[in-house]
Amino acid sequence: MRLNNKVSIITGAAQGIGLATALKFAAEGAIVVVCDRQPAGVDAALSAVQAAGAQALGFALDVTDRVAVDAMVAATLQRFGRVDVLVNNAGITKDARLQKMTIEQFDAVIDVNLRGVFHCAQAVVDIMVEQGAGVILNASSVVGIYGNFGQTNYAASKFGVIGFTKTWGRELGPKGVRVNAVAPGFVETPILATVPEKVLQHMRDQVPLHRLGKPEEIANVYAFLASDEASYINSAVIEVSGGMTV
Repeated sequence: MRLNNKVSIITGAAQGIGLATALKFAAEGAIVVVCDRQPAGVDAALSAVQAAGAQALGFALDVTDRVAVDAMVAATLQRFGRVDVLVNNAGITKDARLQKMTIEQFDAVIDVNLRGVFHCAQAVVDIMVEQGAGVILNASSVVGIYGNFGQTNYAASKFGVIGFTKTWGRELGPKGVRVNAVAPGFVETPILATVPEKVLQHMRDQVPLHRLGKPEEIANVYAFLASDEASYINSAVIEVSGGMTV
């Protein structure tokens, strides 16, 4: 198993890509720490991860709450003695064109998608540096590479995550900590549940594979990047989009 006994914190793990990643990590032998702001979702994800045979902890928290994030990391360290992997998956969207976007919409997305990534990474980095080993994986998006209509806030946050990744890879690489980002394209997650079929078909048509991605396909990339098989990959942004940007 590629992640045997690696203590792995996964945010936004109650559904979608985060849940698929938690289950993939469990299957690969990791010790999984499930984090999400939905308490019921945390309980369900924790049960699923444990049913897959993994040791696990669950925390209901908001990644914008630094006190809660620090407490989660402290509890993880107390229980398992180390932190090997952080998957910064938690994220939200609040879309609107520039002329219509409210300050509240802008701030909410930046707070979760950018400030939350900063909080979680800073909360674990000293532990990883002291260990001389660790992996931080950040969720960007193809929108964070190419932009997208109506997503000023989301694009800014995902471009920013790439900036974090490049910077932290330089800072932390010499200390044994690798930092990489994954940039998914269109993925079948609960976020798309309210999207009309006509729009979904248009999205599929933009992808050379003529389908949307599955959460498990993104989780597979996270698992590879977290593993020792990716030991020479640092500061990379891996696009997982079915070729939609070709």
